[in-house]
Order: sequence, then C-alpha cells, then structure tokens
Amino acid sequence: MYQKGRAWIELDMKNLASNLEQLKSLLPPGCSIMPAVKANAYGHGEALIGKALQDMGIQDFCVASVKEAVQLREAGITGQILVLGYTSPQEFSELSHYELTQTVVDFSYAKQLQDYGRPLAVHVGVDTGMHRLGEPSGNIENICRMWEFEHLKIAGVFSHFCTADGVSDWEKACTYRQITKFDSVIRQLKERGISGFKTHIQGSYGILNYPKLRYDYVRPGIALYGVLSLPEDRTAAAVHLKPVLSLKARIACVKRLHRGESAGYGHTYTAEKEMKTAVVSIGYADGIPRGLSNKGQVLVNGHRAPVIGRVCMDQLLIDVSEIPRAEPGDEAVLIGKCQTEQITAGELACMTGTITNEILSRLGSRLERTETIKRKSEQ
Repeated sequence: MYQKGRAWIELDMKNLASNLEQLKSLLPPGCSIMPAVKANAYGHGEALIGKALQDMGIQDFCVASVKEAVQLREAGITGQILVLGYTSPQEFSELSHYELTQTVVDFSYAKQLQDYGRPLAVHVGVDTGMHRLGEPSGNIENICRMWEFEHLKIAGVFSHFCTADGVSDWEKACTYRQITKFDSVIRQLKERGISGFKTHIQGSYGILNYPKLRYDYVRPGIALYGVLSLPEDRTAAAVHLKPVLSLKARIACVKRLHRGESAGYGHTYTAEKEMKTAVVSIGYADGIPRGLSNKGQVLVNGHRAPVIGRVCMDQLLIDVSEIPRAEPGDEAVLIGKCQTEQITAGELACMTGTITNEILSRLGSRLERTETIKRKSEQ
C-alpha cells in the first residue's frame, strides 16, 4: 500500500540520534538511558522508534502496559523492558513468557506477584510525593520485606518526579524533598544489607533540570522526541533538541466558497468574500484536536492556510485563497517544516490548551509511519 496516500507521519531518525546524544552528554558517568516508548512512543510508532534506538545502542526500555511491552518484544526488541504501570494477575504469564520486568506498585501487589509462584523480574516503585503508584517512602519495613519474597527478582528501585518541569523556588523545593525521600529509602536498604539493584527517578525534565543526580538510569520521554511539553518551558541544561516527527496529509479537492456561504458541520464558518478552499484528508480520528476548529493552521506549498469550520472525524477544511498553486494531491503539513515555514507540536498544544505530550501521543493508528532517514541496519 502506498504509504503517503492519505495522511502519514514522517520520522527523522537522524534527529532522534542527535537528541539521544544531547541527553547523554548531560549525564554523569555510569548512568544509562532507559527511553520511555509508551503510548506508541508518544505517537511516533513504538516498533520503529524501538528498533532505531536499539540500533543506537539502547538496551533498556520502559512502557506503560504489558501489551505495549509484548508489542516491543514481538517487534524484535531485546534487553530489559520495564512495565511502569499495573499488570493484572491474569496477565502475569505474559510477564514470564516474554521476560518482561514489572513494577511493584505497592506492598499488596508484591504479594500478588509472589503468589504467582514463578520467578518474575521487578522494579520496586516508591512513592515520594506523586501519590500515584509505588509503596510510600515512609513504609520502609514494607519495602524491605519485598526482598523476602523468593519469586521476586528485584532489579531496581525507582520513583517519579512531580514538579521537575518547573524552575520556581516552590517547584524546586518539592523536587528536592522527593530526592531526599528517595535517597533515604536507598540508604536504609543498603544499611540493611540489601544491594544489587539499579536506581532511577528522572524523566525528561529531571534530566534537563537536575542532570547531576547520580542514579543508574534516566527515563527520557518527550525530550527524546525533540520537543518540550510547552514551548515556553525553561530548563537548567542548555540542549538543542530537534523534532523527530512531521505530520502530513493529502489535499483531496479544491473548490470555491462564495460570499455568504457556510462550510462544515454546524455552519460555524461563513465566507465574507469569494474564497478558494481545500479539503485535507485528516481529522480528529487521526488525533487532530477538534479545538483547532476555526483557529488552526496548516502549511501548503510554504504558506500558512487557516483551518475553517469544524475539524471533522476524517477531514478538515482550509482557506487556500492566498495560495495560487494549491491543487488536489498536494501535501498539507500539520506538524513540521514546509520551505521556510514551520508549525510545531508546541504551537498546536498552545492553541488547544494542552501540552505537546498529549498532541503527539493521541496521533492515531491509521496514520502510516515512515522513516525519512533509515536505520543503519537497513542501509
């Protein structure tokens, strides 16, 4: 099937490699990168991204669910794959069969994993302030008792920052409180003779704002894909990140909209003059926010074209009155560069009141994903 027939994603693996090296340069000696490839690698395509990162020397990955982990294994990803989220006891056999590493979400869950009766690789989650998954850091007795469960092969201990993306005094204070709690747990474990486990707490902003922390792994997500959650975010580390993903779609047809005529569902847009419009073959079922209705833009032949009317499930309308050569079959760029113009995922996020993480991770499965720069193993 022709990959660029309707709507598609292009991945620049050269930029991915550049981002990886940028992040590596910030880390202390001995710290390894465990990329977050959950949510279909933030919409980029977990198999393509996973294979590319593996070719770049990455040996450890983390995902949100056992299903995501299995998909990586079946795509040929080797090494450690850590499931950061909850896995139902009915799926423990998948953990064993595919040699996956499961997060211990709390002490009672550790008992469930033990009761499975077969060896399972795990990392112990510690709640240092997020109040989501993880045994509370103050429950050191429960944390230590997990090493008494013979079927748990504990390979790591980790936590997750709440406010590492902020640089205010209050946000920094929250982060340092979490660091203190996490370090206290690690110290108390070692004082009791418990060792042989890896440690990690930093995601993207933990790396960018606290790069000198000395743990065994970091878990970059959004930064690895070349963007920040919001364009205005400031970071302590100076890095030059390059977006990996471009989103494009095909113009299906071009037609006239006469003065006084309305377009789209609900007739929310009415032409004030004679116009030339184009139908772009992409919509909210592909992950385009409906909030871009009547205010988003796309790039056509190097020019910005406003979105008019409501974004539909499979299509959207744009005004190409000022673009003389817009024709059926032309590419429309929704995220990425076109000649001298560029639209970023951050721009879409700001228009719709969200973050780039959501914009990218919601990009749909029917979008074809293709590499603009091939991996070394395929060249």
